[in-house]
Amino acid sequence: MMKSVAVLFFVVLSGAAIAQNDSSVLLKEVMVTATKNKQLSLLSPYSVSKLSTQQIQQFQTRTSPEALTGTAGLFVQKTNHGGGSPFVRSLTGNQNLLMIDGIRLNNATYRYGPNQYFNTIDLFSVASIEVARGTGSVQYGSDAMGGVIQVFTKDPIFSPKSSWSGNIIGRILGNDAEYSGRGELVYSNAKTAFQIGYTTRKFGDLPGGDTAGIQQPSGYKENALDAKFKWQLNSQWVLTTVYQQMQQNNVPLYHRVALENFGYYSFDPQKRSLSYLKVDGKTQNPILSKLSFTASSQVNSERRIYWRNGNANRFIEEDRVKTIGLTGDIFSLVNPNWTANTGIEFYSDKVNSSKQQIAITSGAITNQRGLYPNGASMQNFSLYSLHHFQFGKLNAEAGVRYNTLQINVDSALVKPSSLVFNAALLYQIDPTQSVYASYSTGYRAPNIDDMGTLGLVDFRYEVPAYGLKPEKTYNTEIGYKMANKKLQLSMALYYMHLTNIINRVQVQGQQIGGYNVYIKENNQESFIKGFEYDLQVQVSKKILINSNGAYSFGQNTSRAEPMRRIPPFNGRTFIQFTQPTIQYSLEYIYAATQNRLAQGDKDDNRIPKGGTPGFGLFNFHASTKYWGVAFRTGVMNILNTDYRMHGSGINGMGRNLYISAQFSF
Repeated sequence: MMKSVAVLFFVVLSGAAIAQNDSSVLLKEVMVTATKNKQLSLLSPYSVSKLSTQQIQQFQTRTSPEALTGTAGLFVQKTNHGGGSPFVRSLTGNQNLLMIDGIRLNNATYRYGPNQYFNTIDLFSVASIEVARGTGSVQYGSDAMGGVIQVFTKDPIFSPKSSWSGNIIGRILGNDAEYSGRGELVYSNAKTAFQIGYTTRKFGDLPGGDTAGIQQPSGYKENALDAKFKWQLNSQWVLTTVYQQMQQNNVPLYHRVALENFGYYSFDPQKRSLSYLKVDGKTQNPILSKLSFTASSQVNSERRIYWRNGNANRFIEEDRVKTIGLTGDIFSLVNPNWTANTGIEFYSDKVNSSKQQIAITSGAITNQRGLYPNGASMQNFSLYSLHHFQFGKLNAEAGVRYNTLQINVDSALVKPSSLVFNAALLYQIDPTQSVYASYSTGYRAPNIDDMGTLGLVDFRYEVPAYGLKPEKTYNTEIGYKMANKKLQLSMALYYMHLTNIINRVQVQGQQIGGYNVYIKENNQESFIKGFEYDLQVQVSKKILINSNGAYSFGQNTSRAEPMRRIPPFNGRTFIQFTQPTIQYSLEYIYAATQNRLAQGDKDDNRIPKGGTPGFGLFNFHASTKYWGVAFRTGVMNILNTDYRMHGSGINGMGRNLYISAQFSF
């Protein structure tokens, strides 16, 4: 297989292509929706990144989390090959809000710290990804402490005449690392538009760089289905219905087997489904200028099977969370200088959790309490109002949200609530430059994972904790933006103060199954300060240079030590060459050494003693069209560097060849 990949790689790079490349040669203005109000990034008083379809295809990343690698201000940790947890402003897990098409993915059992949930989004179904850093709780609700990552899926468009189109996509990596296939079919006319897609993928055990070798077990399989139907009810109203499903089978946790003496430990299966109905419309009343209503149903399931070497029993744990969502948003034209978004949101989660202990010799089954209380529930209700002002060169944003929850866990009834606000001011120096300052408060209400967990999590054994309060952040930011046809630049300095942080505290003198016992408490304050930049320079019509970097410093002031899991200085630089028939990119991804460690980092067996070494990776990408087929190919990790993202449970991929082909009709 490696030989065939190499032959295809040579053919594509030989310059035999005759069709035009589909990528742009000039920088484009980027539209973002970080404030629920679509606007140019240059005029948004927040740090916002947008990953387009073209960028996703250009770097041929494997999964949705990995697509964010190298995005300005983000750092992606991988506990396992089937996971991937993005860090925003040095926070991860349930301290960031994940969304898809305006619907919350975060639910009542989203875990603190790294998790695998973002990998349940099929990257082949994604049109773009937006990341708002340091803001989002007022705009989108609980959990947006570090920021908001929002995925927008592919969207069929209406056409004057009936038409059919589609795509067939294939992708392979050397060393049997990946075999992926995707089929899409699209139909549209003046009143209706429909799209359906199916993805099937097989990932082999991950080959590491240099001396790491094949990291076994780490491979898994996945399948995904997505369908979207749009109906133009009349000239003012559009109805959209969507169904998505992703299932991943036998997803191993490599570090459990490699470092913790487990015979096996896998998610089997790991799956998510989402259905929603959305109505968008316009009216002649300026106060009800645009309206949007969404009803959604989402199911997240996770089944863990594991056996520790020498143990007389193996275990099966299963958690299932069903979420019903109802949201409404009204966009108002108050006057020529003042617009507003006002809305209401309601989400209801129901948790089912179970655990079986199975004797190795006899097969006898003993039912036990699951990781969470079976039948636990959480209701999440919000009201918000966001206001957008423009007075000549001055833009202002201000908003407020009230959020209240009702959580039923075991015999406890908990009703946390929060009132948060933000304010931002942007001054447009001239048509190509702006400066801004913003202040955003954020929060994360405690969920069922915080309060009701009983069992093994990472390298600890957790017991339930009630009476927790919401975590809160206070983020101050100043920034500069510049955008023209030759240069785009954004820079930001920020300071985030965190209070009421929920932290695991060891229960002294207690162990269960050889693991120390921990309980959660609101017992810490911290701060994070940092700097980010993102630069693009169009040197000529043929050459584009992009460079970004992010540095953060986190300190736990309660314990006078560094915060846990703070990423090192990291970023990406690439240079892109565009010819009439082919495009080349040379990419450099880097991270510095991280040896500022909290005690929790030192206790984490995924972090090497003394810290995580720095690294630098070179990747090469090329794309072209030949006989109507878009080919993309390249070499990942050219120097075969052995590396690990800080806090990950598995090393990154070593040198490998990939090739993908997309036939559009």
